[in-house]
Amino acid sequence: MTTPSYLKKGDRIGIVACARKISKEELQPACDMFKAMGLEVVFGRNLFKEDHQFSGTDAERAEDLQVMLNDSSIKAVISARGGYGTVRIIDKIDFTQFKKNPKWIVGYSDITVLHSHIHNLGIETIHATMPINFSKNGEAVETLQKALFGEKLNYEVESNSLNRKGNAEGELVGGNLSLLYALNGSGSDIDTKGKILFIEDLDEYLYHIDRMMISMKRSGKLEGLKGLIVGGMSDMKDNLVPFGKKAEEIILDAVKEYDFPVAFNFPAGHIDRNLALIFGRKVRFEVGNNSRLFF
Repeated sequence: MTTPSYLKKGDRIGIVACARKISKEELQPACDMFKAMGLEVVFGRNLFKEDHQFSGTDAERAEDLQVMLNDSSIKAVISARGGYGTVRIIDKIDFTQFKKNPKWIVGYSDITVLHSHIHNLGIETIHATMPINFSKNGEAVETLQKALFGEKLNYEVESNSLNRKGNAEGELVGGNLSLLYALNGSGSDIDTKGKILFIEDLDEYLYHIDRMMISMKRSGKLEGLKGLIVGGMSDMKDNLVPFGKKAEEIILDAVKEYDFPVAFNFPAGHIDRNLALIFGRKVRFEVGNNSRLFF
């Protein structure tokens, strides 16, 4: 995998919105933090446009992303927020220049589309908090800064009763479970064989989680894993007739016939403490009394 150049003070970063709309006022706290890091912030030309829930039309959002990918003076492209919409524009993007001049792509949630697509190009990306959430947790922003500037990332997480012990090494891939499910069979789908998969989700019915995990299993995405890391499974919903299992139990049930290590409650995803992960990076994953992830 190719590692984009790490940032240094004075570098320019681009902010785009591939999905839901955002206001300049919502972005201001993050812009101040980026400036404190010594970075120059550049807005996409259409960043503050509106098309119903979207940040401009599909064409306008694609244009902003394309310009940032092609501009060699932009050293990282930061997604302002998630929502829904990246999958609508991914096939409009030409990655030719990006492959010649890779740069960091940052975001989570709906940005899983970009993570997965770019993983197939052989380039690392950063799954991390986005500007809309910068004020929620200082540690999340700190780990993003470390990832962007090339500082070491190592994490240790308290044990969970559902964890399955073991050690593994492999490339880290994944993102939002709903998006991974939606990308299945598309040109942005990822091969998980021999890799360590990270998943997280928000505001889903428990039976949806089960359906997505069964789909991942049937498509072969679980069988060849080296390890599974489960982040925030936040604000899950149930029907009047209960499903009978928590999201974590559903996930563990889907992988019960495999023997790779599994860690739950990893601090990443739709939670305030959304620590940065480098997708495509070969990591060491240890699940013992606590779980550890070494980049």
